[in-house]
Amino acid sequence: MTCKSSILKGEKSLSIQRVTSKWAKTKVMLKSDYLRSYMPPTKLFGRGSLQSMLSEYGMVYVKPINGTFGNGVIRVERTTVPALGYRYQLGTKILFFSTLDQLYHKLAGQTKKRSYLVQKGIHLLKHQKRRFDIRVMVQKNPHNEWEATGIIGRLAHPAKIVTNYHSGGTPMALERLMGDHANASELAAFKNKLRKVSITIANQLQGAYPNIKELGVDIAIDAKLHPWILEVNTLPDPFIFRKLPDQNVFHKVYRYAVAYGRFKKRSSRP
Repeated sequence: MTCKSSILKGEKSLSIQRVTSKWAKTKVMLKSDYLRSYMPPTKLFGRGSLQSMLSEYGMVYVKPINGTFGNGVIRVERTTVPALGYRYQLGTKILFFSTLDQLYHKLAGQTKKRSYLVQKGIHLLKHQKRRFDIRVMVQKNPHNEWEATGIIGRLAHPAKIVTNYHSGGTPMALERLMGDHANASELAAFKNKLRKVSITIANQLQGAYPNIKELGVDIAIDAKLHPWILEVNTLPDPFIFRKLPDQNVFHKVYRYAVAYGRFKKRSSRP
């Protein structure tokens, strides 16, 4: 599903394309050989896909195709205790199911009103025993070229599985989160890789959706420091970057957003 939001800037109307379907964006990105190695296996949710992916990977995320702020994301994993079977977590609610049929019955009841995906679970790096992932902001600059304008870490609430700010996550400088996992030179190289991956995503999606102007790329990092593309948001929150010590990052993000018409003037938001 796509839509366009038109915002008047002077006498010129600028259309910014939004793509809500995670599955549609995934299929476009999978056409890139380069991006494919950074994408966790993802399938449409069903009993067969749930069973096969749990069997192969041990842990998966079940997420709505059209969803925001981490709402409705469920983590499911096989436990190492046969009597407990499968562990299910939605928000802070944790349940155990002894059989796959019981687990699927629960999930099917929750997913019957809208379509869901099942995605290989990535065991996120942790900071002070809390999971974190990364948001990369990619925007069209005033020269109409894609630019990675901001990188920020998102630290999950201690009792939750998602890192989104609106679900209790804490935005934080990546340098602080990665301090236990990479030295300065390794982190610099890693950030360059994040920029390359994110700009490649933007160019790939632009081929299918020519009027996109901004993307929020959510990236997980595994224990080997391999980045994994969790999802791509075409209506990213620029204000998360106000949480960074370097306010120049937010100022650039906001300036670009004004230039392509998302905002008419400087926001008064705190």
